[in-house]
Amino acid sequence: MDVQALAIFVQAQAAGSIAEAARRLRITSLTGARRLAALEEELGVRLLQRTTRSLSLTPEGEAFLPHAMALLEADLAARESVRGAAVGVTGLLRVTTSAAFGRQVLTPLLASFMADHPDVRVDLIMTDAVLDLVAEGIDLAVRVGNPGESSLLSSRVAENPRGLYAAPSYLAGRKAPDRLADLALHDCLALTGRARWTFRAGGLAKHVLVEGRFTASSIDGLSAACVAGMGIGLFSHWAVREDLEAGRLLPVPLVDAEAEPLDIWVLHPSRRLTPVKVRRLIAYLRDRVQPQPYKPSIG
Repeated sequence: MDVQALAIFVQAQAAGSIAEAARRLRITSLTGARRLAALEEELGVRLLQRTTRSLSLTPEGEAFLPHAMALLEADLAARESVRGAAVGVTGLLRVTTSAAFGRQVLTPLLASFMADHPDVRVDLIMTDAVLDLVAEGIDLAVRVGNPGESSLLSSRVAENPRGLYAAPSYLAGRKAPDRLADLALHDCLALTGRARWTFRAGGLAKHVLVEGRFTASSIDGLSAACVAGMGIGLFSHWAVREDLEAGRLLPVPLVDAEAEPLDIWVLHPSRRLTPVKVRRLIAYLRDRVQPQPYKPSIG
């Protein structure tokens, strides 16, 4: 049975399109359609119901899908069993993460990973939306904060300390907050629809509703607003590291509380066999993603 035809079938049902399946597999749409037609002819059934606007599984396709996935996993296991641990990673890795984390942290790490593994290709999808990894054909997601999805395999990569920061222009002429209660007197920069900040005080979690005149849908937008002097922001250090080093932002420590850290996690679809390329990237990130809290230089 043609393994690539099986891959086209699995990817097509996930993506909802043979053309998108072919794109993910780096083949032409015509080749994908022909291989899928040959698979259906070999099996003697139609696996996918095609219309001009949609694609769906037939009853026979629904019955065959888990077997096709098992055959692909068996093929992958067979190939990896003879490669040996010393063989480099090959093939396409599709990875997703948030725009800010991708730009500032993940892209440089992926560049280093690709230099170590010259036969690997990476497609990085940077979006603040939470994508369906299976439907989008994505191998790995890197997310900041509790992953929450029980259907995915998750692994904590690193701690991620956070803190309060503000621009010198915002702090000029006003008293910086010293205590958690003082935040009520300040413009706080929160993500759209998420105006609750979490802190640790006396070993307990405290949730604080914050208010401000400006909200944004991305960390990049909030950090830009913070640099512009529009308020106090709660950020991971990696998100504002360059602005801190340049003096465009200053830390705003509290004496009675610390910002709750949001750990960095990797998530990938649940399979009987996790591909070597995914395992290697997870290990690579676990070794290298080590965000540290901001410590001003002395001298």
